[in-house]
Amino acid sequence: MRYLIIGAGAVGGTIGVGLSRAGHDVTLVARGAHLAALRSRGLTLATPRDEYTARLPAVGDPADLVLPADTVLVLTVKSQDTEAALRTWVDVPVHGGGTAGERLPLLTAQNGVANERAALRLFDRVHPVCVWLPATNLEPGSIVASGHPHPGLLHIGRYPAGSDRTAAEIAAELAGAGFVAPVRDDVMRWKYGKLLRNLGNGVEALFGRGAAPDLAARVRDEGMAVLAAAGIAHTSEAEEAAERGHRVDVHPVRGHERAGGSTWQSLARGAGSVETDYLNGEIVLLGREHGVPTPANHAVQQAVRRALRDQIPAGHFPPDQLHLPPG
Repeated sequence: MRYLIIGAGAVGGTIGVGLSRAGHDVTLVARGAHLAALRSRGLTLATPRDEYTARLPAVGDPADLVLPADTVLVLTVKSQDTEAALRTWVDVPVHGGGTAGERLPLLTAQNGVANERAALRLFDRVHPVCVWLPATNLEPGSIVASGHPHPGLLHIGRYPAGSDRTAAEIAAELAGAGFVAPVRDDVMRWKYGKLLRNLGNGVEALFGRGAAPDLAARVRDEGMAVLAAAGIAHTSEAEEAAERGHRVDVHPVRGHERAGGSTWQSLARGAGSVETDYLNGEIVLLGREHGVPTPANHAVQQAVRRALRDQIPAGHFPPDQLHLPPG
């Protein structure tokens, strides 16, 4: 199969380079300075094992593309960019007739749980991917992937539930590219478990790694209470740790310090938007729907938006300006 990676950042770039090194046809989609770097000097992926520069086709939009019928679309943009990306690619023609939305599988390899429903409005074949892939993209054309011995764990299924032959075929190709890629009939249960873990992303973006542990625990506790009230199943921390085992450990990469998570990276890059409204904001939304208070998640959601608006550097939000009622 061929792969079109829509969002060649930390996750998308790592997946794209891995598939390319395994012999697959890969095209990257990016924008701005990152796109210019991909076109001029390629995408450099540094790992605990080696450093490799892939020179892959890179585009900013569909333009006059007609996609081969064996193309897999891999959506790896942040959740706040999902709607625009879906509408950009849904009506791209496919060789032999029809459009991408009608004929091609779409993988949602993203944090959060709102992307799949948005995708299903436009794409017939939606495959959720629960991503555990420690990687950093702070400079155009450069990604540091810290996972070892495998770069990432990518659970794949079908939305709204189950799995199919396409998921199995894609999983086999991802495994051949070095990823751990189990097929899961309950992949959304894994994505809700990952959502709980990702609630700490905003805390880290505001105060730095390992800071404010009480706040990180509080946003997770609220998240678990909300999912229980909504009757939404999710994996446990113990289940996730057992699944990951020592297959995707975070290892040092020579010449690079380990940076923060995805939300921290968005603030550090000055990306202009962050995913917090689809992480902590998802818990706030469900809390409002089911009558469960979520003051800590709401406070983090508001504070990250302010950090973005006021250009407060990642990890440097004033703690006394977090508007959080006593727990």
